[in-house]
Amino acid sequence: MKIRITSDSTCDLDSGWLKEHQVEILPLYTIKGGQTFRDGVDIHPEDIFAHVAAGGDLCSTAANNAADYAGFFSRLLADSDAIIHINISAEFSSCYQNACLAATAFENVFVVDSRNLSTGHGLVVCEAVKMAEAGVLSPDEIAAALKELTNRVEASFLLDRLDYMRKGGRCSAVAALGANLLKLKPCIEVENGSMHVAKKYRGNFKKCILEYVHDRLANRDDLVYERIFITHTPVEDGLVEAVRQEIQSIAPFTEILETSAGCTISCHCGPSTLGILFIRSK
Repeated sequence: MKIRITSDSTCDLDSGWLKEHQVEILPLYTIKGGQTFRDGVDIHPEDIFAHVAAGGDLCSTAANNAADYAGFFSRLLADSDAIIHINISAEFSSCYQNACLAATAFENVFVVDSRNLSTGHGLVVCEAVKMAEAGVLSPDEIAAALKELTNRVEASFLLDRLDYMRKGGRCSAVAALGANLLKLKPCIEVENGSMHVAKKYRGNFKKCILEYVHDRLANRDDLVYERIFITHTPVEDGLVEAVRQEIQSIAPFTEILETSAGCTISCHCGPSTLGILFIRSK
């Protein structure tokens, strides 16, 4: 039985890995300067940063509609027995709702809410691929296993600057000014499908990042050591390698994978954002 794993572009997984495992991606929409583009196809994060740096308004994102999903599923079912599609959290977008609506027209399309974003969402995709390639579970069994897994994905990001959050209405100008004066770096955590501020670090970004990594990984007995993602927008040279070394000094992950955040994260968090994302055992 050929089970096809598909996802929204918000999973932020490497294009080479996606191609290798035949994971098809449906891009979300990004609106820049009144024009609509497809995430990762005809717009990329560097386009967003250049637009805002030149004085343009903050870009926004839009969900795929039910017709988009219906056409996507119909095309892929031509050479697949079943599809398992994994969405960005329903708390962040109407993608999941629209995909579920489209799936009602098919008997063999299963839609999973990742309850996450970026490579937190991507980790669910990775596990789906592993299950499908093993060829042991049926599509509905895989979907059920993934829904249980979503509660054990830990995703967070540290922000160096708050101007994108301020422009997007997620942080007041006064709060942003105070944070900048005090050199505060907020850690944004995904929990139960939603985002909240977990902790505020103080100091230069590299110092705060390494402290954040230590806080996230040290003295824990619930880490699944198969893989961890370092996902980021543009950051200073050498920072990702410093994070990699810090991870290696704390926890024996088999894979430490680096990915660049796509347009969705970039629109809301801006440059100088970095997070580590992994799965817990409980």
